[in-house]
Order: sequence, then structure tokens, then C-alpha cells
Amino acid sequence: MFSLNRNRTKSWQKLESEYKRFKDTQMRDLFAQDEKRAAKYTLSVNDLTLDYSKNRFDEGVLNALTDLARERGVESQRDAMFEGSKINSTENRAVLHIALRNRSNTPIYADGKNVMPQINDVLAKMKKFSDDVRYGKFKGYTGKKLKSIVNIGIGGSDLGPVMVCEALKKYWLKDIECYFISNIDGTACYETLKNLDPETTLFIVASKTFTTIETLTNAKTCRKWLVDALGEHAVDKHFVALSTNREKVVEFGINPDNMFEFWDFVGGRYSLWSAIGLTIAIAVGFDNFEKLLDGAYAMDEHFKTAPLEQNMPVIMALLGVWYNNFFGIHRYCVVPYDEYLKYLPAYLQQLDMESNGKSVDRDGHFVKYSTGPAIFGGAGTNVQHSFFQLLHQGTDIVPVDFIIPAISHNEIGDHHQILLSNVLAQSEALMRGKTVAEAEAELKKAGKSDEEVSSLKRYKSFTGNRPSNTLLCKKIEPFTLGQLIALYEHKVFVQGIIWNINSFDQMGVELGKQLALNILPELQGKAFALSHDSSTMALIKKIKMLRK
Repeated sequence: MFSLNRNRTKSWQKLESEYKRFKDTQMRDLFAQDEKRAAKYTLSVNDLTLDYSKNRFDEGVLNALTDLARERGVESQRDAMFEGSKINSTENRAVLHIALRNRSNTPIYADGKNVMPQINDVLAKMKKFSDDVRYGKFKGYTGKKLKSIVNIGIGGSDLGPVMVCEALKKYWLKDIECYFISNIDGTACYETLKNLDPETTLFIVASKTFTTIETLTNAKTCRKWLVDALGEHAVDKHFVALSTNREKVVEFGINPDNMFEFWDFVGGRYSLWSAIGLTIAIAVGFDNFEKLLDGAYAMDEHFKTAPLEQNMPVIMALLGVWYNNFFGIHRYCVVPYDEYLKYLPAYLQQLDMESNGKSVDRDGHFVKYSTGPAIFGGAGTNVQHSFFQLLHQGTDIVPVDFIIPAISHNEIGDHHQILLSNVLAQSEALMRGKTVAEAEAELKKAGKSDEEVSSLKRYKSFTGNRPSNTLLCKKIEPFTLGQLIALYEHKVFVQGIIWNINSFDQMGVELGKQLALNILPELQGKAFALSHDSSTMALIKKIKMLRK
């Protein structure tokens, strides 16, 4: 069990007592004692339903958790974000991804200026450009329609667009294909470019500063590929930029009219709603991009106005804190039972771990309690045959978020009913488990000998009492997807407030980048080896020898 040490509040102490009272309670007993448990602990926001009844809590725990949220200032900090206050304290910035999908268009201010006019201008520009590409008005250098859209970015400039484009693949225009290059490994460029036609390829380079080494290296390789095929003048018709650095964009050869702006008040992992979503708009159409924004706005309004006890992001966040800081469970798993959502776990890894993987609080003190958990996941049912063994019988408990659409975009035979039966069975199995006595009875019923029963009964038992949430929707559509993404954004925000950390910087990514810039000239033979540890020095030497 963990405590917030110097931040150990009255409600935190109450939760420590609640943990001692409740820690050995079995969920199967909670369901047996209250036939209305599922109805009591299910919430719906528009098309999205959360069943959180299969978690290890009762009313007393939930009340103490919501008291904690109030005591930690979740409501006031939430309001401060929506008002444009500079809650990103280390970078002295507002946090206004919520403004990007502000469908009411009510003024939202940053530094005393309403940001909505500039956001609306960029959205209008995105609409025109995406329509022009989709319907062949904006053509390539040789007059052919652009059919292959290549997004070049990394981190938030890649993970959000690739996840949404894949999730909404059923909405793609039939003659357009989308590709994503993010890794600095040259294989990423090679494998993407080898089957493309320069005359029909559009590159979208996403970099706020237009100096990101991975993105610019990949962009230069793609530029050379295009120029070798069509000549220098083709760049103007085959490259656009998502950036704020006009000078660097022009230097690259991109027409500044084809530069789409975004702002410092939007962090990379929260930016798919901005110009970073241009690839999405081209692929699925701007109308569907707007429906994505509509869904996120609906979740924003719920998060902003619903009481904490009935607030979907808050409840998910509080349950995460309950497991992380009281049960000592520092991981969780996300399993969408929809092939189109296969990149969602990777997207959520960045959203959560880059936001809350922090060890210094907002007051500048090192924390002595657990903050952001580690996340993993994948698409069901595939992952049932990889890591579900650990979920059911491993020594570590892993809370799971199951995500299910009731209807598939591809209703073929019994496929989706079988898929649905699997996800429902998995959540029930994690909760119920199977006692040794139950396993023994089952083996006897199957006709096993006494010796076999004695040998196998423990192997066939499951401890159960393993928590999960189930998020259910009718279908994975743009509006629903927008709701789902915003739900997780706000969940992460609430946990950051409770842990008193800044969820909106990412300074942990800097040190490795800095050291890489030192090592690169050494590998290239342009500098002598600087002062490294003996392992790094030996590896540099070995790599140089192997590359000769």
C-alpha cells in the first residue's frame, strides 16, 4: 500500500482505511449480495456505455475516491483548463486541445485572446484542401490525381493520425490510400516508397518546429525520391507542411500556402484534432472529421458538467488510482475487440505514459509514490492467445479495459457474435475465476481418475477477483471514436491532478535525444569518441568496425 507522503490528505488517509477494510473482498460475493450492482455501476454518454461494476470497490470506496478528487482540486483544475489558464506549469502554457473541438464556438481565451477564430480558420483551410485532394482539384505536378497520402511524423504527429485512420478505414475514399512513416530506420521509407507512384503521391510533413530529426530525415529522403523522378519543381505540388516554422518550410521547398498551423497550447499527443489530423480529413472526408470533433466535444461537455460521482473519465481515473496507489498495481491493459482499433493501445501508451510518467510534482519536489502505470494491449481475440494466460493465472493482477462495438462494420457469418461472446466471457472469467473446489468437481464430472483430479485441480483453478471495465458502443463510427479518445484524455488529466504532476510536458524524452546528437558524429567518423561509459564506448567501436 502506498501513500502520498507529504501530500497525504484526509481523504487519502480515509482510502488507506478503506483498503484495509476491503482488500480481501471477492467481487463474486459483491455481485451475489447485490443483484442491481451492474445497473448501479454503469454509465452512458451518448453512444458510449461504461460498465465498471467488475471492479474491486463498494460504495464506501467510491465515496472516498470522489472525496479525494475534490480534495485534490480536480474540479477547479478542470475548470482552469477549459478557461485557458496556464496549467502546463513547467512550460508556462495553456492546455487547449479542448478548444480544437469546441463545437459551440464559445470564446476560449489564451493570454487574453480568443483562440477560436484562428482555430476555425485552420479548420476551414483543412476542409478546402482535403476536399480539393479527395475530388482531384488539387493535382500532382503532372496533372494526375493524388491517391497515395504519406504522413511523415513521429510521436503525436504519427500515433494519433495512424490510429484514427485505421479505426475509420471503412470510411476511406475508395481511390485513396494512406501510409505513415515515423521510424528513423531507413526501412520505413524504403518499404513505403517502393510501391508508390511519384506522380500520384502527396507527402504531409508534420513537425511543429520543422527541425525534428526523425521527421526531417525521412522527409528529405522522400523529397529526393520525388525529385529524382519528377524534378525539383514537383515539390510544390507533392508536399505540404503541418508546422509553425514558415522559414524552414519555405527552405524545404514547400509552398507556404500549403502550410497548416497549430499552436503551443496543443501538445503533440493531444493534437490529432488540429491540422495534425489533415491525413484523417483527406482519408475519411472533412464531414467525418467534424463528426470526430463532435464526439470529443460531447465527452468534453460531460467531463465539464457531470458530477464527479457520475463522470465517466473521473470514475475511470479514480479506479486507476485505487489500484495503482493502494493495491500496488502499476500496469493496466487495453483490449479493443475490433480489428480497426488495433492501434488504439499504442496510441494510449503515449497518451498515458508520456503524460503521467513523471517523478517530480508540480511544486518541484521528487515524489515518493507511484504515478503513471505501464500500459500494454492489443486487439482481441488475438491477444487471448498471447498474454491472457498472465491476466488469468499470473501472480500479478492487471486491470483491463475491454472495448466492444455491438455491431461490426463487416458482419460476415457468425464472426462478430463469436467475437462478442469471447469478450464477455473474458471479463466474466477474470471476475469470477474458478476455485480449486470447482475445478475438482469439474474434473470429476469429466470422468478423471482420483489421481488425475488431485494432480490437475490447482492447475485448472483461477483466482479470479481481477478487475475490468467494459466500454460498449453500437459501432465504431467517427462520433463514437471521438468520445472514446477524449474519455481517455480526461482520465489521464484527472490522474495527473490527483498525483500533483504536470501531465502536459514530456521532458523525459530529451536526454536520449541529446546524447544521440553527440554519438551521431562519432559513428560517422566526424568526431573522436567523447566521454562515455565503457559499455557505450565499446559499442561505438564495435559498430564502426562492423560497418566498415
